[in-house]
Amino acid sequence: MIKINLLPVRAAKKKESVRQQLSIFLLSITLVSVVCLGVYLVTMAKISTAKDEITKSEQEIEALKKKIGEIDNLKKVQEEVRKKLDILDQLRRNKTGPATRLAELSEAVPDKVWLTKYTESGGSVSLAGIAYNEDLIAELMRNLQASKDFTNVELLVSEQMDLKGMKAKRFEISCVLKAR
Repeated sequence: MIKINLLPVRAAKKKESVRQQLSIFLLSITLVSVVCLGVYLVTMAKISTAKDEITKSEQEIEALKKKIGEIDNLKKVQEEVRKKLDILDQLRRNKTGPATRLAELSEAVPDKVWLTKYTESGGSVSLAGIAYNEDLIAELMRNLQASKDFTNVELLVSEQMDLKGMKAKRFEISCVLKAR
């Protein structure tokens, strides 16, 4: 009978099997490394894109902060202009107020009545003067009451005095300015 030694074939098959397993292992490691490298590169690209977006957003925020600052400055300037316009409007109203009041007072004063004092404080007015008689004082008070600027006309003092040898009446009147 013939004996065949199969050991070298088994050893060759074993070497071939080890070689295949080693190739598969190295191929697996390479494949896993490539996949990991791909995931790493994709992640880094996403991070880079996110950083770029953050930088753009920060630049936009800075630009918007500058615009907000300009808007705040414009609001301050607008408020200052509004205050100045209000002051000018008030000055215009006050400019015509005393002048019209004095014109109204001038028309209310009858002949032979002289005003010696005019005091205005707040909403009240105090008048003092000299008239020839009580009728002229009464006419002055009626004229003041009928005017568009004065109300609550009251006679405070009326006394006789001697004016260069003539008898005259010294008077004091108080009244209130009408609100406009």
